[in-house]
Amino acid sequence: MSLPQAIAYTEKTVLAPLIGPKCAHELISLNFSHTACIKLLVSKLLGIGIILGGTILKVPQILKIVASGSTTGISFASYLLETAAYTISLAYNARSGNPFSTYGEMAFITVQNVVILLLILAYGKNILGLFSFLVVFAATSIALFDPTLVSADLLTTLQWSTVLIGVASKLPQIWNNLRAKSTGQLSAITVFLQGAGSAARVFTTIQEVDDPVLLTSALVATGLNAVIALQMVLYWNNRTVAGAQYAKPRSPAQKRKTPKAM
Repeated sequence: MSLPQAIAYTEKTVLAPLIGPKCAHELISLNFSHTACIKLLVSKLLGIGIILGGTILKVPQILKIVASGSTTGISFASYLLETAAYTISLAYNARSGNPFSTYGEMAFITVQNVVILLLILAYGKNILGLFSFLVVFAATSIALFDPTLVSADLLTTLQWSTVLIGVASKLPQIWNNLRAKSTGQLSAITVFLQGAGSAARVFTTIQEVDDPVLLTSALVATGLNAVIALQMVLYWNNRTVAGAQYAKPRSPAQKRKTPKAM
């Protein structure tokens, strides 16, 4: 394949589906005076990056919970409310016909959040709560995606409510961290990736979606994620100490079996 053929192939099969034929032609021709096309390309690439990051965003947190056998420091209320907000936003974006690159990570993060919620309930030996959550989550998801069950107007109202839900979802976690002066079993990788992703989502929302409710949600999420990331930095040296505080005390029998130091 010659260079001109390779350029034409890239324009037609890579850039055009991503940013449209007009912008693809301008950029492949190295015409960088069209800043709108450059911003659109950056937004699309950021969106793809956010989605790829979203596929593994909570995996470090899940692995940390499983490895430690503990959900210490992880707020069930925070994850439950965050999952509710993501589910509503996912349905709102899908039914509004917004580009998948502007919200796709929500689908993957929601699934991972559900896994974490199930782990919290499982480690808490709350089997009834576990099955009740699964039933309610499935029924709610079906209703949100079905226009005959949840109207467009109601869904828009629910989307506005996610701004408040977003605040409520982070406050329990922020309060837990503040009270314990520790971030417990929170994964630093997850916290920082989520903060970076929400900040990038503000840019993609401005560029691709003319929707004030989605922009407001993204801005609020970025601010709250920044607070938790700051707590992660401030309490970094307290995490090991806090973990030890939650360790189960040994029984008298176990203490008798412990050999004395020489």
